[in-house]
Amino acid sequence: MKTILPFKNILGAALIGLFMMPSANAQIWKKLQKSAERTVERKLERKTEKETGKMMDSILDPSQKSSTKKTPSNESENTVDHQTQTPINNSKTNNATERKNVSDNLEVYSKFDFVPGDKVLFYDDFSQDFIGDFPSKWNTNGSGEVVKINNVEGNWFEIKPGHSVIYIPDLKDLPEDYTIEFDVVTQGFSNKTSSSSYLQFSLTDSDALKRHSDNYIQSSISLCQYNSYGIHSSNHFNGKRGGIDSKVAADIREELLNQPHIAIAVTKNRYRLWVNETKYLDIPRMVEELNVLKHIKFNLVGLKEGEERIFISNLRVADGGEDLRRKLLSEGKISTNGILFDSGSANIKPQSLGIVLQISQVLLQDENMKLNIVGHTDADGNSGTNMTLSKQRAESVKNALVNLYNIPASRLQTDGKGASVPVADNTSADGKAQNRRVEFIKI
Repeated sequence: MKTILPFKNILGAALIGLFMMPSANAQIWKKLQKSAERTVERKLERKTEKETGKMMDSILDPSQKSSTKKTPSNESENTVDHQTQTPINNSKTNNATERKNVSDNLEVYSKFDFVPGDKVLFYDDFSQDFIGDFPSKWNTNGSGEVVKINNVEGNWFEIKPGHSVIYIPDLKDLPEDYTIEFDVVTQGFSNKTSSSSYLQFSLTDSDALKRHSDNYIQSSISLCQYNSYGIHSSNHFNGKRGGIDSKVAADIREELLNQPHIAIAVTKNRYRLWVNETKYLDIPRMVEELNVLKHIKFNLVGLKEGEERIFISNLRVADGGEDLRRKLLSEGKISTNGILFDSGSANIKPQSLGIVLQISQVLLQDENMKLNIVGHTDADGNSGTNMTLSKQRAESVKNALVNLYNIPASRLQTDGKGASVPVADNTSADGKAQNRRVEFIKI
């Protein structure tokens, strides 16, 4: 028969053990204390931005409701059981700050100059894939799987570490001007995450399942948490290293724990990269030869499999298209699906404000111009709900122009068409992405 000790006896034994710790353990406690102090300092650095962002949420959401999108938590992150499709608790405790909703920082993004391409070439949110499968539109010589994560909306693709290659075979023949965007979620990162860990992103001339070819450019984002190792970029053409081999100082450790949005713009020879609202790379001659880089590849190195995990979703590749400002001035009308909103919500995603900024510049240049802003949705959900949502989204864009860029409200009208005027097939992720759009029409 087992003897159950009273709780006070157990507590007493634990306290005795604590005071009898050897000096080695005491050093560990000191390191943990320093780590906690560093975390508090990093929180305080962003306190002002966070408070400002909360005020902007109430301005830019006309329904005055919080986003339906939930943010990940370091305390409890779940994937899904492949048989029952129910959440599994894969909780990992680390010393990082809690993730925040990046939509809280709209004020910070008000000068964000990234403008996504207009014509969607490829979009994948893995909504058409089965949980536990490798994404059907992708290919690899390694491994990965589609999962659900507790408190994060939608499906996510978990990339497994190793020197494998992951790429999209159906995405090829990239134009000279295009943009690439995707969201990232991490789990289990801590001060023990290796300095040699990184997420590598490549543009290459070959669809072969190998990391390098005769012509490619690549950027490696450090995933280390105990020190900042920045972003390393290089280019290779005609089988030789090009003139670019740079390492940019970029302390993105906290961003990596808070669901960052990665944006890349290729404009002929020019290559730019943003993490959230900050542009870290702007290299005018990164692409030495035009029309040779046709494929996108990912590679993950250095994480401890099963302990440190990384997920991506909402990957959007779009033709760079025309300058929206020039088109609006010359034609009096533009349509863009680059203004993104939280799912089922009128909350503008902050990385979309580059387009809103361009619209404001046109209105400031032509003080007599008035615009009608028209929202459109995809066909998911109830038609009445979509109609209301499309009108609310148009109103959100108007509020951003008025409150962030000082455009008089009297110059702006709004309307919504719901899913009644599709421009693409509503049965595919690509088509739905094209149908979710905002029009600006000169009155």
